[in-house]
Amino acid sequence: MLFNSHTFLFLFLPVTLVGFALLKRRGEPRAAIAWLTAASFVFYGWWNPVYVALLALTVVVNYTFGRVISDARRNGQATKPLLWLGIVFNLGLLGYYKYLGFFAGIADALAGSGFGIVEVALPLAISFFTFQQIAYLVDAERGLATEPDFLRYCLFVTFFPQLIAGPIVHHGEMMGQFAVAARRPTRSADLAVGLTLLAVGLFKKVVVADHLALYASPVFADADAGGAVGFARAWSGTLAYSLQIYFDFSGYSDMAVGLARLFGIRLPVNFFSPYRAGNVVEFWRRWHMTLSRFLRDYLYVPLGGNRRGRVRRYGNLLATMVLGGLWHGAGWTFVAWGALHGAYLVANHLWRAAFPGLGRHSVIYGLAARALTLLAVAMAWTFFRAETFAGAWTMIEGMAGVAGTVAEPAIGDRAWRWIAGAGLIALFAPNIYEMMARYRPALGLPKDAGIALPTPIRRALAWRPTPAWAAAAGAVALTALLSLTQVSEFLYFRF
Repeated sequence: MLFNSHTFLFLFLPVTLVGFALLKRRGEPRAAIAWLTAASFVFYGWWNPVYVALLALTVVVNYTFGRVISDARRNGQATKPLLWLGIVFNLGLLGYYKYLGFFAGIADALAGSGFGIVEVALPLAISFFTFQQIAYLVDAERGLATEPDFLRYCLFVTFFPQLIAGPIVHHGEMMGQFAVAARRPTRSADLAVGLTLLAVGLFKKVVVADHLALYASPVFADADAGGAVGFARAWSGTLAYSLQIYFDFSGYSDMAVGLARLFGIRLPVNFFSPYRAGNVVEFWRRWHMTLSRFLRDYLYVPLGGNRRGRVRRYGNLLATMVLGGLWHGAGWTFVAWGALHGAYLVANHLWRAAFPGLGRHSVIYGLAARALTLLAVAMAWTFFRAETFAGAWTMIEGMAGVAGTVAEPAIGDRAWRWIAGAGLIALFAPNIYEMMARYRPALGLPKDAGIALPTPIRRALAWRPTPAWAAAAGAVALTALLSLTQVSEFLYFRF
């Protein structure tokens, strides 16, 4: 079920929210948690009921592993073998459903066997709930998490606002909140904050991202089909896609946080104006923040992090980002995208080591750094979006102006107006978390959220639960709903 569907917005969400509120009002917190858990399974099964069994299997197995690991730790017994067995189970399922065809293709190419591989349908959200449960097992082995209650663990894994595309949450972030939310009466402030975030996120997806797709998709389709793409059209397609995925994922993240807040729960912030970053390190602190956190804490640090010398540190960065790219998709283009970002991070660290403090207080240097970061990120997006290496390279050649004179459709002023307008918002406008910082809409907001904004702007755009802001949110929601003529999935639903 998609957040941007009429079924979800006008049937599933109201029924789930009202049922949760009524059970709380009757003083039945456990029934309220059971209701929310059942609703989350319905939400997941709406796409394909067959995979509900798979999700339930992973929940049961990981809960069992978590209990056994916690008991072994408490009794002074070995826990590492149990942890590795749990990780192998999770990665085995992920590997079968997501990477079987990819690795079999590699083996086939190397061996020249020519055998055929049956395509396996990718279960929705398997990457997200797999990583979330691996993190739980690691935390259990470290003594940081233990969950004796199976029902609450079910909700931890399946909670529908973050089930499909994150954020990837930690056990410690959620369990206390579930317990409180199931007992506390529904608060008007939670509803006001949640509905505002829901409206803004829906607008970003339906009005902005889906419109930008109209200008990005034909260009990449032509490149993947083998056609040449000229300079202006290559840049229009790349910029349109860079902004499409920005507003698509930003919209999803806002909706996820807003939906959780309707139930009195704060999710971690997952997206914080990444195109305002002055370098690639900062970009990854703002883009898919919980995935970056997972890769750092459960991959980069266990590999050795920065504790074993500079060369090893850079190797760990490259390995982490290559695997992060492969996590996004089973294809060489995703590996290339991850490798590019790994190389960017290494170059960023080398630059900072060679020139510490350079341009720290220079406005011109800051603007140049932001422009270079955007250029690097946009170039990498071509590999992320293109279906083939040839298509990505065609786009890069077009952007570099080496494709020569190409007869192709005119771009049109409308496309450039959309790109320019969306770009200005992404680069300079305060984000919704800065505007709502006073009401703490999410966990893990930067401590200086909104403080960097000029005081008059900060005061004028500071959100409050007032009739004026309610009218503005209603207008945004109505515009989005009127634009909801066809349903398109969020881009991160594919991963």
